[in-house]
Amino acid sequence: MAKARYIMIGGFLGAGKTTAVAALAQRLAGQGMRVGLITNDQGSELVDTAMLRAKGFETEEITGGCFCCRFNTLTDAAKRLTESTRPDVFIAEPVGSCTDLVATVTYPLRRIYGDSFAIAPLSVLVDPIRAERVLGLAEGGQFSAKVTYIFRKQLEEADILVVTKSDLVDAARMERLKAALAKEFPKAEVLAVSVRTGAGLDEWFAKMTGGEQVERATMEVDYGIYAEGEALLGWLNATVQVSAATPFDADTVLKGLAAEMQRVLTGEIAHLKMTLSPDSGLGDVAAINLVRSDFVPELSLRLEEPVESAQVILNCRAEASPEAIRDALESAVATIRATGVSATVEHLEFFRPGKPQPTHRDEVVRVSQATCRDSEVSSRTVGQ
Repeated sequence: MAKARYIMIGGFLGAGKTTAVAALAQRLAGQGMRVGLITNDQGSELVDTAMLRAKGFETEEITGGCFCCRFNTLTDAAKRLTESTRPDVFIAEPVGSCTDLVATVTYPLRRIYGDSFAIAPLSVLVDPIRAERVLGLAEGGQFSAKVTYIFRKQLEEADILVVTKSDLVDAARMERLKAALAKEFPKAEVLAVSVRTGAGLDEWFAKMTGGEQVERATMEVDYGIYAEGEALLGWLNATVQVSAATPFDADTVLKGLAAEMQRVLTGEIAHLKMTLSPDSGLGDVAAINLVRSDFVPELSLRLEEPVESAQVILNCRAEASPEAIRDALESAVATIRATGVSATVEHLEFFRPGKPQPTHRDEVVRVSQATCRDSEVSSRTVGQ
């Protein structure tokens, strides 16, 4: 039996992973391939899952921790998809604050399930505006040093660094950014794409569907700093039931919620995203995203007709206390109520991620340059 292809698309919060996953899945489905998607988060009630399922894709959701800490659950999800639809390709989207994916996910997957999966090169997506700021190419809001440590480690382990949203910056800025990334992370191939315009997608998709990950030395990760960086991020997932006596505009509700949360939150927003799903209809959704505190909330999906009642799924990740994000949500809900739309919070969880504790960590170590001319060899599996 032919191996299924396993594609993992990583990147920091707000990098555009879900949009890219959907574009790749649509491309593959259009070529007659069966595609299974796996989303991942620290909590439940995910916008990503709602958006992908709304597009008709078979999607498994892994909650309660990163792929690295939920490795067995990841493989169980792949098994369920295999039993239901027998995908030719699995596309996995890890938590945006997770790093060390090569050592804790793709290398163990190849070691344990190598007869079942062909592992594609690891793509790590990066928002060009955020990257410019982290690399010192532009001014603007930034995360603290320990959160930035995670961001940089994600870039360091990439096989392919994909600068997303290339339509947001001009050609000169993009070339300067690509050069800076190539200099600082020389092991990765650097590409620029735009899902919105389609620029660069053919080349990137070809590399993910045609190539396989090449083993190289595992990067070093300070799990103390990693854990402290994740703990600085507040996480909030909520569902809000909205309704009104007369039909209302979904886009206006989403923009109102996002604008008020942006106004109230003082910590740097990593990603605020929402979907609004009408209680009646054909499964269409509206969606909005905010990927930086000083950016404008952007509607990525719209509803043509007004709605009478709907469910809003809201996910917010920011460098702020979970309580501060909760307070921002409460203020946003009050703002919507003031417009005459009833809004009831039906699910709410807010927390800081726990310390990452990988199920497996397969190390590949570098042999001394003096003896092997800087060659690389496999070493051992380390449980943490």
